[in-house]
Amino acid sequence: MSDSPYQCQVLMSHMMLPTNANPFGHIHGGDIMKYIDDAAGVVAMKHARTTVVTASIDRLDFHKPVHIGNLLILKASLNATGRTSMEIGVRVEAEDLLTGIVTHIASAYLTFVALGADDRPTPVPFYNPETPEAIRRRKQAQERKACYYKSKNDND
Repeated sequence: MSDSPYQCQVLMSHMMLPTNANPFGHIHGGDIMKYIDDAAGVVAMKHARTTVVTASIDRLDFHKPVHIGNLLILKASLNATGRTSMEIGVRVEAEDLLTGIVTHIASAYLTFVALGADDRPTPVPFYNPETPEAIRRRKQAQERKACYYKSKNDND
């Protein structure tokens, strides 16, 4: 059985305040990274319905700065599942609330592992995407995984 989009996605928003910023009014990348991890973790936990931990985060590039007063928007989606792991994609945008302009800030792919009561990896439900967009994301996740294993084997 496939999950509904509600179970496989989450949208989180955070107002960026002076406590999130450096002295020049730019939001700390580490704060944004934490929000990315939080959003992805919610999707992973909703799918696995058990404790999950972050196993890895792929490359993260910040394309534009985020400023005090911007609304940070995180769109997280389940991309693929393995036996005990899940890849979650997160798109980060910033909305200038005075102008309404929304800017793509960053994208990231995170791998989470589900844990059982014994704190050891436990199987996750199979994910069978149904929409063209979800099918595209799963295919791309499978390609990333293949590249990762090829790179790992080349380095051994």
